Amino acid sequence: HEAGHAVLSYVLPHTDPIHKMSIISRGRSLGYVITLPEEDRFLKSKRELIDNITQLLGGRVSEEMNFNDITSGAQNDLDRATKITRKMIMEYGMSKRLGPITFKGEEDEVFLGKEIASGPHYSDQIASAIDEEVHNMVMDSYEMARKILLKNKKTLADLANELIKKETLSRDEILKVLSKVESKKSKRVEQLEEKSEVLNTRSATVKTIKEKAVKATSK
Repeated sequence: HEAGHAVLSYVLPHTDPIHKMSIISRGRSLGYVITLPEEDRFLKSKRELIDNITQLLGGRVSEEMNFNDITSGAQNDLDRATKITRKMIMEYGMSKRLGPITFKGEEDEVFLGKEIASGPHYSDQIASAIDEEVHNMVMDSYEMARKILLKNKKTLADLANELIKKETLSRDEILKVLSKVESKKSKRVEQLEEKSEVLNTRSATVKTIKEKAVKATSK
């Protein structure tokens, strides 16, 4: 289960880097994967949200692949994935089918008097379309997770075995197992570094030109 989350976190380009994973129980959780953002972000793009949903579904997909069965362990992951998807459609206007529109829920404030409107502000037909779109988007992410994990099935098993043996793995231990897997994230980092180098070169060139201009003026 946790190995499925970890492999997807490593492969998908718009997820946060893995920091630690464990199968030691913590609260209601039977295990966990900790990811840490590279920088503070106040907004999330559609691609980031989709990758996040796909990563959340990794545990359920991994169970189905390896045990030909499913457990209740993915309940929280499924709940979070569904809520994110519904927000994308109803609040962020990120559905191609329904367009850049927000849909008011059942308990939205009508005006400053804090009165509450009863019932959603859209038709039953729209409600049905929203439900269908949530289902389709979640299943698209589920299939994406399945394709990635099937492609990396051996690495998934190796990581799961290493986790069973040690119970807790650090970032370096995780990356050692995943080193043979192609990560789209690394390509994105390379592109950002290349862009940064170009900007630095341009900045240095502009600085040199300005310095020459100042010297010429002073003469």
